[in-house]
Amino acid sequence: MKVMLRMNDAGTLVVYVAKKDLEEEVVKQTDGNDGKILTLANGWELEFSELPDAANLPKTVEAKRLA
Repeated sequence: MKVMLRMNDAGTLVVYVAKKDLEEEVVKQTDGNDGKILTLANGWELEFSELPDAANLPKTVEAKRLA
C-alpha cells in the first residue's frame, strides 16, 4: 500500500494512509527481514523495504501491512 511519511511539529514520524484516511504517529521502529518495521500508535505494523532520510520528508513510499 502507498503511505506518506512526514515529521510533525514535535519531530515525531507520522504515517498517513490515504485509502484508510488514517494518520498515526510511529511509536516503535525495529529491523525486519526485508527492511524496517514501524509500529503505529493504533497497533498497526508496517514494513518498509527502504525508509527515506528524515531530511527528504514528506515522501510517499510503498509499505506492507503486517498486523
